[in-house]
Amino acid sequence: MSDRSVRELVLATRNDHKLREFAGMLPGWHVRPLPGHVELPPETGATFEENALGKARAAANTMNAPAIADDSGISAFALGGAPGVRSARYAGEEASDEENLAKLVDELAGHDDKRVEYVCAIAYVEPSGTERVFTGRCGGQITGELRGEGGFGYDPAVVPDDYADHRTMAELSQAEKDAISHRGRAARELLAWLESRGD
Repeated sequence: MSDRSVRELVLATRNDHKLREFAGMLPGWHVRPLPGHVELPPETGATFEENALGKARAAANTMNAPAIADDSGISAFALGGAPGVRSARYAGEEASDEENLAKLVDELAGHDDKRVEYVCAIAYVEPSGTERVFTGRCGGQITGELRGEGGFGYDPAVVPDDYADHRTMAELSQAEKDAISHRGRAARELLAWLESRGD
């Protein structure tokens, strides 16, 4: 691989928010978005790892460059792990973040166990066939009182275990969130592995 290709990663997403997050969490690496002409496979896998690998493979093969992709979501203990891989469409295929969040809060209202866990799988794939998956987790509790303007998705209702002041994920600064988030933890594992290769 050339030095340029080693230090550049295609991110298999067109989500600007994710692009900014990954760019901040992978210092020293240029993270570029997926061009519009590249088709990604549907997220039909049974696990976050399967979905992330499918997207990363498609991006790496089409772009002929190292690619990364993530799949992430939230799992509620009282709901047997739901919504899990269906987190982005929990309230329906075209559901908004607000609708998905409202459904989860409503379904947990009758349960004493409010524990949840964010899970993120980041897949790294090279056109040559090298593949790795890195998984990060962030535990917390669901609160019915939505708070905060930051973050996205389920963040306004998740109080992470890592901070004792009962702020939601949406009330944390970006640096505070990156330090404990499922995506931040998985990205640090990816970064450590990339740097350890010494290419």
